Amino acid sequence: SNMATNPSCPAAALPSHLESLRLICRIWFSLNWLDLPEYFEDHMKEWMDEFAKFLSYENPNLEVDEDEPEPGPIQKLQAAVIEDINLYANRDEETFHPFLPNFAQLVWNLLLKCKPQTNFDNLTTTSLKFLASIVAKKLHENLFSDPNTLRQIVSNIVIPNIAVRESDVEQFEDDPSDYILADMEGSDSETRRRCSIDLLRAMCRNYEQQATAIVKEHLQTLLTNFTNDPVNNWGQKDAAILLVLAVSVRKESAMGGVSEVNDQIDVMEFFTSQILPELNEPNMSARPMLKADAVKFVSTFRNQFTVEHLRHLFPLLINHLGAPNIVVHTYAAAAIEKILTVKDKQTRQLKFGKAELRPSLEGMFGGLFAIVENAELSENEYVMKATMRALAVIKEEAVAVTEMIIGKLTGILGRVCKNPQNPHFNHYLFESIAVLVRSVCSTNASYVASFEGLLFPPFQHVLQMEVTEFIPYVFQVLAQLLEYSTGDLSSAYESLFQPLLTPTLWESKGNIPGLTRLICAYMGKAGRKLCIQGNFLMGVLGVFQKLISSKANEAYGFQLLGALVESLGMEGLQNHIVEVFNILLMRLQKGKTARYVRHICLFFSFLVSKCGAATWLQILNSIQPGLGGMLLNQIWIPCVLKESVFNKSDNKVMVVGMTMLMKEAEIINLDGGKPWTQMVAGTLKLVGSGVADNDSKGGDDGDLEIEISFDSSFSKLNFAGKPVADRLPEVPDKEALLAKNLGECCASKPGALVGLLQATFQDQAVAEACGEVKVEAILQQLIQKYNVNLS
Repeated sequence: SNMATNPSCPAAALPSHLESLRLICRIWFSLNWLDLPEYFEDHMKEWMDEFAKFLSYENPNLEVDEDEPEPGPIQKLQAAVIEDINLYANRDEETFHPFLPNFAQLVWNLLLKCKPQTNFDNLTTTSLKFLASIVAKKLHENLFSDPNTLRQIVSNIVIPNIAVRESDVEQFEDDPSDYILADMEGSDSETRRRCSIDLLRAMCRNYEQQATAIVKEHLQTLLTNFTNDPVNNWGQKDAAILLVLAVSVRKESAMGGVSEVNDQIDVMEFFTSQILPELNEPNMSARPMLKADAVKFVSTFRNQFTVEHLRHLFPLLINHLGAPNIVVHTYAAAAIEKILTVKDKQTRQLKFGKAELRPSLEGMFGGLFAIVENAELSENEYVMKATMRALAVIKEEAVAVTEMIIGKLTGILGRVCKNPQNPHFNHYLFESIAVLVRSVCSTNASYVASFEGLLFPPFQHVLQMEVTEFIPYVFQVLAQLLEYSTGDLSSAYESLFQPLLTPTLWESKGNIPGLTRLICAYMGKAGRKLCIQGNFLMGVLGVFQKLISSKANEAYGFQLLGALVESLGMEGLQNHIVEVFNILLMRLQKGKTARYVRHICLFFSFLVSKCGAATWLQILNSIQPGLGGMLLNQIWIPCVLKESVFNKSDNKVMVVGMTMLMKEAEIINLDGGKPWTQMVAGTLKLVGSGVADNDSKGGDDGDLEIEISFDSSFSKLNFAGKPVADRLPEVPDKEALLAKNLGECCASKPGALVGLLQATFQDQAVAEACGEVKVEAILQQLIQKYNVNLS
């Protein structure tokens, strides 16, 4: 502190001292960030007095050169101090409250002294965020209750910092990616303009009426200045639009847009008088920043427009896809994409859906593809996302333009294969292919062959060139196509199968989800032909053994095993099934986890459902006498009693498997019948339990908001998602089967099993395991519904 406040310190040495103080402030921030230590709270005045000195410190010898891009040592230190006091202002408001008026004044003074040069940006944005955090809180209402104070904030702080600067124009023109990231996405490097908007919105939380009235005065002045000289004063209108965006929005979300507006601002009148003229301007090179503002305004208030408004706006947005400025045509694409997700509040249907979009298809796709096919432009993720969204909205009507669009998409794929740069762009590219496949092939499987002809060449190129970023996507789309096909396996798919079993492909964890689904699709389509006639069974089982040995991949191993059982049956697996069970049991013995137990019980249930309970018992008892009963007692029944929620398909598999198993005499007589009664209780619990809403999207989800979650190598394609299917369609009513089997079991031992059941229902451990599900009541419902006599 003495170093910074002693004016006799040599100017040459002072920057290093200030940097040391800045580092101390950052350490202080780190020590206080997670939890406020008692020591600092007890010594708050000592620290706050020092912080106040730093914020008021000046040194003419350390003035920053206007051309210097980096902030000076004083600005760096003061920004670090403001982050520190902001931490306490938000974490320990009551303790910090006595110091707040002084700091508010100090930060205010700093803001008034901050110059427009970029080297003051960090200090300015940090100060703006501090003011925004305190002005929004009722606790500090006395600091801002004076209307003159609010007026000064708007006039002296917000307006100067919201004004467009030469550096903003340069970034807009020369570095559009960073401009878009900061302006539309809110990157970590906050801008003055964005922080000024946040400050104004914070003011509106507690002082909306006063703040709005002050802003209206400035709006009138700014728009008058623009009208008098639109060529030189276009920045005045830019500021006016940002002010309206700031004070008009009460509630907003990134996905849903604005849900509530400030009724003191006539948003639609402002749109008509100020926004529409900019959108109607035919010269796409004129005032590009204003055009971007106008498009952003439409995107922001998309929920407030009627269908008629949107019908009028859509051609204007399509026109702006042809703008030479990257920010303008990117904003236009983003606005189109967002409008295609807007729902009517009453009907919950898309407000601008298939019928409304139909007249604009040619112009829209033409404009979108003109951007992404321009080799001079970087891969634009917003444009590709708009393409994906439009295809999702038009659904089956994409048939008419399928060949053209696939040609465009595969051409783009061929180009980006050479040097994949933007993972978001690549993801939306494959989402566009996937949604096109789904939209067309889900309604008419005859188009699968056409898609194969169009997609196999570029996909083979991806596989041959080993484009690791794209290979997982290719596997997902290939699986999607194969699942939609209804005829015999094509020669292209048949020739691809053997290379898919290559061990090196399965070494990459990113390949495994898509590859597993693709192999399962092969099994469902031509499992017997490939595994029995083609002698690929050992290769597939080798893949299964590799997957099941890993905790990370065990779920995929069970998927593959289930597909083999469904495709080949016990007849096709009879020479290998004991070895498969030994592998499963060895892993159960050496690496038992709750998740693995759940998987193996689901597989047992599926095997029993498909091949019979006697088969399951015979396999296990051939390995070790009594092993079936032991696994049921120690693994399967505890799992069912412990687990409460499965998805719809798995719930049915578990219920049917246990229902079929409970009829076996060996199970009924096991340990005096106690395991049988617990199994019945567990099955009844599953019948009465909720079903998890975690089925993959696969239906009418054109308005689905794509959420990207990248890991190191795999991202799931939402539009290639496979709905969770009924794996046991041969059992139409699982409850009817349960009631029937219970009746037959009880009839085999009149009175005995019913008595055991009653005792089990009263067992405290079973009751606790079943929780809120009243299994006895569920049983009575089944008896009445299906007229079953258990006596």
